[in-house]
Amino acid sequence: MKIKSELLSKNGKSNLKRKIAIFVTACLVLLGTVTTVNVAPAQAAVGTSVVISEVYGGGGNSGASYKNDYIELYNPTNSSVSLAGWSIQYASSTGSFNSITNLSGSIGPHQYYLVKQASGGGGTVELPTPNATGTINLSASSGKVALAKITTAVSGSTDRNVVDFVGYGAANNSETSPAGTLSATTSVERKDNNGGIVQGQGNGWDTNNNANDLVVTSNLAPQNSSSPAEPTASGGGMDNDHIGLGNPSGATATTSNSNNYLMVKPQYTLSYNNSRRGPNWVSWHLESSDIGSASRQDNFRADTTLPSGWYQVTGSEFSGSGFDRGHMTPSGDRTSSVENNSATFLMTNMLPQAPNNNQIVWENLESYSRKLVAAGNELYIIAGGHGTGGTGSNGYKTTVGNGVVVPETIWKVIVVLPKGNNDISRVSSSTRVIAVMAPNTQASSSQPWGSYRVSVDSIESLTGYNFLSSVSTSIQNTIEAKVDTGATN
Repeated sequence: MKIKSELLSKNGKSNLKRKIAIFVTACLVLLGTVTTVNVAPAQAAVGTSVVISEVYGGGGNSGASYKNDYIELYNPTNSSVSLAGWSIQYASSTGSFNSITNLSGSIGPHQYYLVKQASGGGGTVELPTPNATGTINLSASSGKVALAKITTAVSGSTDRNVVDFVGYGAANNSETSPAGTLSATTSVERKDNNGGIVQGQGNGWDTNNNANDLVVTSNLAPQNSSSPAEPTASGGGMDNDHIGLGNPSGATATTSNSNNYLMVKPQYTLSYNNSRRGPNWVSWHLESSDIGSASRQDNFRADTTLPSGWYQVTGSEFSGSGFDRGHMTPSGDRTSSVENNSATFLMTNMLPQAPNNNQIVWENLESYSRKLVAAGNELYIIAGGHGTGGTGSNGYKTTVGNGVVVPETIWKVIVVLPKGNNDISRVSSSTRVIAVMAPNTQASSSQPWGSYRVSVDSIESLTGYNFLSSVSTSIQNTIEAKVDTGATN
């Protein structure tokens, strides 16, 4: 599936900020301080018409996998929309619209429509069967794409015949502000119907601000009319997504966001901090099928999927520091296959942990988590560190190896659900949530992990993150204020 971005603040706070922004803009217009308006008024949430859900211009270029450029459409409404007489139009970042692909047929409710475009001559992967085919050669970095209800050239984003408009990179026209700059291996993609990145919840977020509504991603997954409708018929989005309950820091897969860089792996999802040279947080779903008989691989190694030019922490870098290579997603949570277990030994999944914190406090908490799974539950878990400086077996340190920051505190949030479907909809005010925050010191083992339980709210206050943001605000407010008092072994 695709990568999308999550709003950092609570839904309620986000709505309030949008309302304030709209009010301030209206006042400025009345006062005459705003002289031009080149976009429609901001919407509050999911779009009310067909939107451009993804744009990729690197097809066939050096380093690209897909052979062709493409533009993907999504229908966020509950009704089928005829595309007869509509078109996709393209212009360079500063040019006029003179490249047009006519559309036909219709796009069903919550379905996708794929428009295949030109190729640079390279690549190895064919697109899924397109719903329309054109010969437009999109820029791999900057450009403008319009979805129009006519087949003659439009003038720009304010043209009355424009249904949706995306400017990216250095485009001189966009909805409010352009989305990020692309490459041969990245596309720009619209957020899900909730303004987040939950899989299976469509790509319909539309506040008429390209910069806020779309994100740059390296996880290309073009969809056509044969792809499943989203949200899925079962509702609530796709279950078992590693960040199905939210992206707490609003991490994005764009290199300009180097200290909050989203990395999605089959085994877990993380926010990487290039300055600290480690994860801000790692999030994963845990169920019985994740636990098997694969042995511990112990193949600690650099993560070569980090962006080009970023430092890659090596597997031996913590040696002699007095700190363990502390897994965030534990090896024991991924024993269904050798491949899955091996993935937990990438250094992007590690923080420097005091041995007693890692091997006693955290190990006992991890073992208890797997006990909950064995009892018939599935878990959504997110873990990370905060602050700078911890005390390992060789004393206090702020960094180890080549500048890897040692966190002051290690924290974890665990949401416990009975095994089932429609997970988000099953989170209620009575759902058990275990939040733990322990000092990253040798002395932390003087108390059992249960004594370090806190509220989710307290970890949010410490980190500035917004956990469980895919859950309704009222339920969040209830379960995040509690401190767990359940069993600990």
